[in-house]
Amino acid sequence: MLTRFKQVDVFTSVPLKGNPLAVVFDADDLTAAQMQSIARWTNLSETTFLLKPTDTSADYRVRIFTTRGELPFAGHPTLGTAHALLESGHKPKQPGRLIQQCGVGLVELAAQPAGRWAFAAPPAKVTPLPADQYPALQAALKTDAIDFTASPCGVDNGAPWLVVRLQSADACLALEPDAQALAQITHTVGAHGLAVYGPHAANGPATFEVRCLMAGGGLGIGEDPVTGSANAALAGLLTQQNRRPGDSYTARQGTVIGRDGRVFVTYDDTAGKTWIGGASVTVVDGTFRLP
Repeated sequence: MLTRFKQVDVFTSVPLKGNPLAVVFDADDLTAAQMQSIARWTNLSETTFLLKPTDTSADYRVRIFTTRGELPFAGHPTLGTAHALLESGHKPKQPGRLIQQCGVGLVELAAQPAGRWAFAAPPAKVTPLPADQYPALQAALKTDAIDFTASPCGVDNGAPWLVVRLQSADACLALEPDAQALAQITHTVGAHGLAVYGPHAANGPATFEVRCLMAGGGLGIGEDPVTGSANAALAGLLTQQNRRPGDSYTARQGTVIGRDGRVFVTYDDTAGKTWIGGASVTVVDGTFRLP
């Protein structure tokens, strides 16, 4: 059996510089076990499966799988799936708006300038890292550049991250953490990875440099190229901690592993929404042979 398939690069307009995503269309007849098998085979951080929505207000439904399990929400799969769907000819129910049905419920997407799309960050549970864990965090990251004026916090919006602020972008880029020790620290707040960030200078390439280091669990292992859920977690935490750099900002991610991802964050305080946006580009377009 053949079905439509796309592999897209997310948070970039330049192929091979963002975070790849596999998108399988017309997946209504696939079982969860089949989806998991396909996700293991693509061997990407996430593979998504497009299905007919069961909520009449939604444009589509998506299931998101890592090589290890299913996620209720993830950011770059949300943007990449929307890009693939729109490119295939889907007409949104509302012009310039999409409603995605997924494990966390309904997620709104909106068209942005320069052909980008953005998703409204879903609600998140925030758990501060206990202060008695700070020395262990410093030891795991092997740095004295943690900015503890912004408390490290676990943030779970469907993909759980420990968000940590460093004093500079350079300190973020220089990290060479102890992976085993890091896993122990992140798990104390129920996180599966570390989202660490530091500010660039005023004339820098972005407002913040971001790195996402997975520590096992549902998010896998290694360093993620560009991460929508973690950037959504960071954006919400900046608001909670009164550290927002303005009504909008940009983040660069993936530098250390040869990528150049760009995330565009916009706060809409009137509507009470935080938009996480970026470009997407299709790299592979064709059919997938299903088992």
